[in-house]
Order: sequence, then structure tokens, then C-alpha cells
Amino acid sequence: QVQLVESGGGLVQPGGSLRLSCAASGFTFSRYAMNWYRQAPGKERELVARITSTGVITNYADSVKGRFTIFRDNSKNTVYLQMNSLKPEDTAVYSCNVRYRAYDYWGQGTQVTVSS
Repeated sequence: QVQLVESGGGLVQPGGSLRLSCAASGFTFSRYAMNWYRQAPGKERELVARITSTGVITNYADSVKGRFTIFRDNSKNTVYLQMNSLKPEDTAVYSCNVRYRAYDYWGQGTQVTVSS
């Protein structure tokens, strides 16, 4: 079965950095695009970044462009989101996603809180 497990969230000060990880299993990871989404309280879920099966970045949210970087390690079946220069408005639950066989799979999410 498909499983996505995020980790790396936590409390960080404005201007700080975090690296989120999403460990994937249950499908041939290297053949699929992977996505990071986030959802802040009271707001709609937002696509943050997408990376293709070959490692080409296909999308960044405008609000994080230049600060966040998505990358993957196919040997580890893991996709990452490197977040730098964090702002309070980045506070959200961050979730990993894959569309596999026309179905969207999600991890449990990891909380990122940016606050002084």
C-alpha cells in the first residue's frame, strides 16, 4: 500500500530554516512526480512545490519562491522541502502528496510553526 510519512516540522524563529522529509513506500517512487502542500488555519490548502520523476522542479508557490526548494533522492524514496528565511505566514501543516493510479495519496502532515 502507498504510504507517505512526513517529518522535520517544528517550531522555528522567523528567519530560520527547516528541512522537511517525506518517506514514500508502496509504489515505484522514481517514476512519479511528488508534491508538497501546506494548509494554514482558516485557509485553503496550497500547492507549494512539485518535482517531476526526473528531478525537474515544475512549480513553486509565488509566496515561497526563492526561499523554498524541493528536491528528491530516488535512492532513498524520499522527497524533501528545504525551507529558508521562514516567516510567520509560513506557519501551516505541510503534507506530502503523490497522484498514483489516478488517486491522491497524502501523508499525515507535519506542523511548521514560525514564531518568535
